Amino acid sequence: MADFIRRYNPNRHKDWNYKGAKWRLSRSKIDLFLECPRCFYLDNALGTKRPGFPSFNLNIAVDELFKKEFDVYREKQEPHPIMSTYKIKAVPFAHEKMDTWREVFEGIDCTHADTGLTVSGAVDDIWMNTAGELIIVDYKATSKEGSITELSDSPWDQQYKRQLGVYRWLLEQNGFKVADDGYLVYANASKDETGFGNTLVFETTLVTVPTDTAWIEPTLVAIKDCLETDALPAIGESCEHCPYREACGKKLQQIHKRMLANKE
Repeated sequence: MADFIRRYNPNRHKDWNYKGAKWRLSRSKIDLFLECPRCFYLDNALGTKRPGFPSFNLNIAVDELFKKEFDVYREKQEPHPIMSTYKIKAVPFAHEKMDTWREVFEGIDCTHADTGLTVSGAVDDIWMNTAGELIIVDYKATSKEGSITELSDSPWDQQYKRQLGVYRWLLEQNGFKVADDGYLVYANASKDETGFGNTLVFETTLVTVPTDTAWIEPTLVAIKDCLETDALPAIGESCEHCPYREACGKKLQQIHKRMLANKE
């Protein structure tokens, strides 16, 4: 059986670009804009996205198992043991659209009135507290030293905070009352065991994440301006892709000029 080869496609079908029939502004695209407006513009307006990374299959497996586990308690409308451990008075939220909200290409969505942008995001989980407020929850799998009990100032952790904020905003736009604090359910794999033995040992902790939505609407306006511009947007300060493209482009142009000169 021949091996499957997935080739990079630099020209996405126009239906999946801005103003295309299938285009939506996902939570990850919002983060891409904040990281680098130029890469965002190349992706969404011009249809050339950054090359992808291999899937983190172990993380995906942990997510799937968490979903199955919490769904057991969702069906019974009982607290999951981690809620009792952390004294959170809540149960997994039961809703007819829950499966849709968790699908990557579906998710929760709304059309932002001021910009006309359709924003979407796929949640890992939603809980409901005794006050009737929804709680945004995301599962994370990693392997770090020590117990994970709080967010750090790292770019990744700040991205997680924005992620939960977008999900909260989407639910609020759909008419739900959402708690200010969300949670990350962290599965942290230990590297201190004597061996593998076909088993990874995880410590599961719950990290409280204060969510903020005030930044979202101004960001949507800036994204709309970026998508509508005829000028090339600025490069993000921490972007590594743009300097790479620029350096490669200049070197290839030099080679091309030499080749043309040799032909004359």
